[in-house]
Amino acid sequence: MQKRFTVTGLCVPEMHYMVDLSGRVKQIVSEYIEPGMYFTINRARQFGKTTTLFMLEEGMKEDYLVLSLSFEAADDFFSSKQTLAEGLVRVISSNLRRQGVDKSILEEWKEPVSADFPMMDLDEKITNLCQSCDKKIVLMIDEVDKSSDNQLFLAFLGLLRTKYLNRLAGKDTTFWSVILAGVYDIKNLKQKIHPGQESKYNSPWNIAVDFKVDMSFSPNDIASMLRQYEEDWHPGMDIDHISQLLYDYTSGYPFLVSRLCQIMAEDINKDSTEQERKNVWDEKAVQRAVSRILREPNMLFDDMSKKLNDNPGLKEIIYSILFRGEKYVYEAENDRIRIGVMFGFLKVRDGAVAVSNRIFETKLYNLFLSEDQTNTRIFSTADMEKSQFIKGGFLQMDLVLQKFCEYFADIYADADGKFIEENGRRIFLIFLKPIINGKGNYYIEARTRNMKRTDVVIDYRGKQFVLEMKIYRSQEYNRRGEGQLLEYMDYYHLQKGYMLSFNFNKKKQTGVKQIAVGDRAIVEAVV
Repeated sequence: MQKRFTVTGLCVPEMHYMVDLSGRVKQIVSEYIEPGMYFTINRARQFGKTTTLFMLEEGMKEDYLVLSLSFEAADDFFSSKQTLAEGLVRVISSNLRRQGVDKSILEEWKEPVSADFPMMDLDEKITNLCQSCDKKIVLMIDEVDKSSDNQLFLAFLGLLRTKYLNRLAGKDTTFWSVILAGVYDIKNLKQKIHPGQESKYNSPWNIAVDFKVDMSFSPNDIASMLRQYEEDWHPGMDIDHISQLLYDYTSGYPFLVSRLCQIMAEDINKDSTEQERKNVWDEKAVQRAVSRILREPNMLFDDMSKKLNDNPGLKEIIYSILFRGEKYVYEAENDRIRIGVMFGFLKVRDGAVAVSNRIFETKLYNLFLSEDQTNTRIFSTADMEKSQFIKGGFLQMDLVLQKFCEYFADIYADADGKFIEENGRRIFLIFLKPIINGKGNYYIEARTRNMKRTDVVIDYRGKQFVLEMKIYRSQEYNRRGEGQLLEYMDYYHLQKGYMLSFNFNKKKQTGVKQIAVGDRAIVEAVV
């Protein structure tokens, strides 16, 4: 069977190119399963939870009896305690039958539960099952946050908690380990299902230990997947370089890594000439794949938009980080920040929060810009005259800055300094977007973004431009900015860099000039 990259459903090693998860599985087994831990795997959407559970089940089945359930389509379970108990008995019966459990054990498990005391019957059934089997039993439930009635689910968690504590006290026999997987942390289920009510955090799942296994893909993880493709198709890619590039854009977010690979292997390869196919797995191809993924509709981006609309406080924080360069210290009790991390939009870095990866960051910029770009005169101007900025298929970056200065002076001549300081960088990105749309993309260098400075890296058809946008403070500050820009030019091996200064000095000289720095040049635009 010919393998493919996939981003839907389950990844199966025999069918799909995928990261080698064997090391991660061994870590989970040794650190969590063998000690008999109860824990949750709550990660963002399409972060590989289901595939990890599948590989974990495969890695445990020799030593454990694994009961693998999903609440993806289990709404009928949660109409009453009776249906919950009977539904669990049915799905666990299928697991037991599939794994060849002794017939007498299976028949006892399938006995009907009491209509009057269904949860007490379920409690007793679990005890008898765990006592009868010669292997320790691990219960895994995927999509736990899809439960339609939170209170009934909490009752089930309470049952598992009581049995776990009684097992520790030597008073009961129960599942050796329990794994619950979903996007939402269990203690947030009440908040998720009943958002209009007061948030409550008295979940009975406080017995669960913290799950600290990193499920994102490292450059080495990505390389393990690319080696499989290289062995099958021999494109002659520089595996280490491409793996690092994919990581730089995605920070190892599993869906994004796999989707970029899928685009290169299928879409770009199909659209390329025979000569171009020899270079499908190079740096330009990665940039083309990034452009495509940012333009396409997919469930991950659709969910991002919906979550931001449902959580306006989180949306405001992300907007402030992106456009104002504000910093937020990570605080687990701050609901808006904690939810952003839980959804995978934010990550914790050096004690503060940042947008998780370059692709998310650019998508979020595009989402925010799209909300007002059609009513913005500078967007309309750039959109109508965008053809002048592309010559021979190449972006004329000098002209982009020159025309931005002209249009900016015309459109925002009467705007006050506070408005420009807060919105200047957003205005430039609105201007840039229609010019490079479809052929190029950009991202913000997060390490340098702050209230005073933002570095933008623009990719257009394989050529990169580095632009520093800053609030002009003084000539000395300006010289330091030039030095920082030169460092970025060194990193990207560029002879020319660009600087856009928003200057509020009434005696300023606006316009564009070129500054020679040794054998290199900086094009500076002042507005």
